[in-house]
Amino acid sequence: MMSEPLYTRPIRTFHLIEGAKQAEGLCVIIDVFRAISLECCLYDLGASLVRPVGSVEDTLALHSRIPGSLLIGERGGAKIEGFDYGNSPSSVTREGIAGRVVLHTTSAGTQGIVNAVHADEILTGSLVNAAAVAAYIAKRQPEQVSLVCMGNAGIAPAQEDELCAAYIESLLRGQPMEDIARRAAALQQGGGAHFFDPAQQHIYPEADFHFCIRRDVYPFVLRVEKDELGFFSRRIDL
Repeated sequence: MMSEPLYTRPIRTFHLIEGAKQAEGLCVIIDVFRAISLECCLYDLGASLVRPVGSVEDTLALHSRIPGSLLIGERGGAKIEGFDYGNSPSSVTREGIAGRVVLHTTSAGTQGIVNAVHADEILTGSLVNAAAVAAYIAKRQPEQVSLVCMGNAGIAPAQEDELCAAYIESLLRGQPMEDIARRAAALQQGGGAHFFDPAQQHIYPEADFHFCIRRDVYPFVLRVEKDELGFFSRRIDL
């Protein structure tokens, strides 16, 4: 059902790490499977702060400066050796996360953040908080919006990120994607097929797929800011 558009200024969609480097205006870094979905989950479980980091080396260096911080991240999808958790929403618990500072490094999502060097403002986005992202943009009315689909390892397109970008744009343009639930579920045969491969369940549990395709369950955005220690995301409730 069409309605009045929430935003009428330019929206551009970019792709992968190179796209993040080109993004301008208000930039939304999108990584559905799984980094940004996980960061929303971490705040919902009571994390005191989430700090996205580019390299493993920088993450370990920051860990030495923040006593008691948790190490969460992946390379090639798998948990990094010596880290507390991998990049899996189904693996984290409130008991393990609440009140802790989380240092998070991934192959795609956090790479987008550190490479969005021309953005005026950075949000992160996923299906789980897409409506909140659209509402935030509608409220802010920036001159330009850049939606960055981070894809697989930041180097190959991913259907789920393209779908999320299209869904956010549909909300902003007042033309909500009516078949979003069907299209998200259909990722089981596409971009999310690896979550159903028995040989990969130790890296990509099926529960992560079902978690990440949920739509608009978190009424908040994560805005990326920077301090003397590096990047951090701030939860903004809408």
